[in-house]
Amino acid sequence: MQQALRPHPEAPIDDAVAAHVERALTDYLATRHADMAEAAPSFGTAVASLAGFVLGGGKRLRPTFAWWGWRGAGGAGAGVDARAVLRGVSALELIQACALVHDDLMDASAMRRGKPTVHMDFAARHREAGWLGEPDRFGAATAILLGDLALAWADDMFATSGLDAGRLAAALPPWQAMRAEMLAGQYLDVLTQARGDESEATALSVARMKTAAYTVERPLHLGAALAGAPAPTVAALRAFGADIGLAFQLRDDLLGMYGDTEVTGKPAGDDLREGKRTLLMALGMAMAGDRAAVLRAALGADDLSPTTLADVRGILVEVGAVAEVERRIDALTATALAALDRADLAGPADRVLAELAVAAGRRTS
Repeated sequence: MQQALRPHPEAPIDDAVAAHVERALTDYLATRHADMAEAAPSFGTAVASLAGFVLGGGKRLRPTFAWWGWRGAGGAGAGVDARAVLRGVSALELIQACALVHDDLMDASAMRRGKPTVHMDFAARHREAGWLGEPDRFGAATAILLGDLALAWADDMFATSGLDAGRLAAALPPWQAMRAEMLAGQYLDVLTQARGDESEATALSVARMKTAAYTVERPLHLGAALAGAPAPTVAALRAFGADIGLAFQLRDDLLGMYGDTEVTGKPAGDDLREGKRTLLMALGMAMAGDRAAVLRAALGADDLSPTTLADVRGILVEVGAVAEVERRIDALTATALAALDRADLAGPADRVLAELAVAAGRRTS
C-alpha cells in the first residue's frame, strides 16, 4: 500500500485538505484491509489492490469541494466536528474509485494513471498463475467486485466518520442523489455509444450526469448540507458546481484527445478508440461537413492508427470545434463565478472556490 502524505492530526485542515484526505483514506483502508486479510486471506490480496488503486493517484477534488462547501456555509475549520466532516467527505474518493474501476472495464481501457487498469491487472495475474478459465473473464469479474466493494465502503466510511445523527440525516439527500446520478451518467454514456447519438444535447447531458454532478455540484451540496446551509446558499453552490463540473469534463475531453500521456496517464486518443460521443466530437461532426466521415470512422476504432488520430485532431482544430469547446469552458467558468458571488460564503472559502474554478478549466492532467 502506498505511503501517503502524513500531516499532523492537529495541523490546520484548510492548509492541506488533500493531504488530510489522504491520511483519512490510508487509515481507513488499512483497517478494512487488515480485517479482510484475516477473514479471507485470498480476498485480502484483492483488497490490497483496491487500496493501492485508491491511494495511487488522484487530485482528491471531490472531498476538497465538499470541505470548502462545509467551510463556506459556516462549518468549523478545526475541532471534533471538522475532523468528522473531513473523514466523512474523504469517502467520496471511494465512490470515485468505484466509478473509475467500472468505467475502465466498460470502456475496455488498458491504462489508468500510467498503470494497467484493475481488470487488466487481474487478467494478467490469472495468465501468469496458469489458472483455469478465461483470464479476461476473471479480470472483469474481479473489477466488478472491487468496484462494488469501493461503493459499499464509501457508505461505511461516511456512516462511521463520527458525524452526529442530525448531520448524517441532513447529508442523506445529496449523498443518495450523488450515487444515483453517477450510475445514471454511466448508463447514459453506454447508451449513447450504443445508439451512435451524435447530438450536442446528449453529449452535454452525459457530461453533466456522469461527471459534473458527482465531481463538483453534489460534493459542494454535501458539505453545505453538513453545515446546515440555508436553501439560497445551497442553490447558488449547486449552480456554481454544475457549471464548474461541466467545464472540468470539457477540459477532460480536450486532454483525452490532445493531452500528454506522460501527464494524463492515459494513451492519447483513448476516448476516440472507446467511441465516446463527447461534446468535442459532437461539435466536430456537426461542423466538419464532408470530413465528418473521417471522424465517424475513427470513433470506436480499435485499430486507430497514429495517422488517423493526427487527421482527427487536425480536423477538430481546423473546423473550430476545439476553439468552441475552449469558449464553452470560459463561459461556464464565468457563469459559475457569478453564482459563487450570489452564495455569500464565509472566507476563505469564497476565495479558494474561485481559485479552484479557474484551475478546473485550465488543468493539464
